[in-house]
Amino acid sequence: QVQLVESGGGLVQAGGSLRLSCATSGRSFSGYAMGWFRQTPGKEREFVAVISWSGGRTLYADSVKGRFIISRDNAKNTVYLQMNSLKPEDTAVYYCGARRFTYWGTYLGDVKGMDYWGKGTLVTVSS
Repeated sequence: QVQLVESGGGLVQAGGSLRLSCATSGRSFSGYAMGWFRQTPGKEREFVAVISWSGGRTLYADSVKGRFIISRDNAKNTVYLQMNSLKPEDTAVYYCGARRFTYWGTYLGDVKGMDYWGKGTLVTVSS
């Protein structure tokens, strides 16, 4: 059974940092891009960041560029999202997703294209 399990969410003050983790199991994710997305009540899930299988390529949403860093450790089957300089508007449930890909491009940030999803972890940033 394929599983993506997010952890690391919590309550943090504005300006603080959190590191989210996404542990994968149940299959090899070789050739998969791994992404982080977020969703707030009443809004659609939105793209945050994505990373290639090798870790050599990344894409970020403009809203988090320069503040968030996505990385992966394939030996540990884990993807990370380091979130710095957090703002109240970063408050959301953060989801990890996986998508098989053959070429790199911005289409990898398409929510509808993900093959697997985790159940999410809540991040709350207080002002």
